[in-house]
Amino acid sequence: MTRTATVARKTGETNIQITLDLDGSGTCDISTGVGFFDHMLTALGRHSLLDLTIHCEGDTWVDDHHTVEDVGIALGQALRIALGDKAGIRRFGDVCVPLDEALILAAIDISGRGELYWDVPIGPEKVGTFDTELGHEFFAGLARDAGITLHLRELCGENAHHILEATFKAFARALRAAVEPDPRVEGIPSTKGVL
Repeated sequence: MTRTATVARKTGETNIQITLDLDGSGTCDISTGVGFFDHMLTALGRHSLLDLTIHCEGDTWVDDHHTVEDVGIALGQALRIALGDKAGIRRFGDVCVPLDEALILAAIDISGRGELYWDVPIGPEKVGTFDTELGHEFFAGLARDAGITLHLRELCGENAHHILEATFKAFARALRAAVEPDPRVEGIPSTKGVL
């Protein structure tokens, strides 16, 4: 069974094409027009071992908000499609990822109930020209549209770049664990029989 998806999402604010392969090797082709965000998405693909292509043309002359949020939504949709009925997956993933002084906890339940629980305080409001509050917007859209329960928590950190990068990497590693096939699981990993 191939666990891949292609999503195209076009609005008056963004035009997005995404392809992903859950069983990839971390190969990425990312172009959103937002340099720091491209860096974060490349880290996400590399550390989750997703093969990930994301191309977005967005109204970045307004600001980066629509691009970042809409890519999160479209990536969430692609994850939901690629996971199919979720049979045979581990379902849960959790990890702590350090990046210098920053330490981020990520925990995922591929539950079918999309919600973000965010406790990642970031002091500086910018990394270069990137608004740090957009980290929350990206993960909120992704969790909701993927149908995953996602906890992200900063255990320590000072540098905004380190905090955000550790957050993307922690999510990636937890996602990698949660979507991994478990040879001991037969069918859907839920007592309800559906996720």
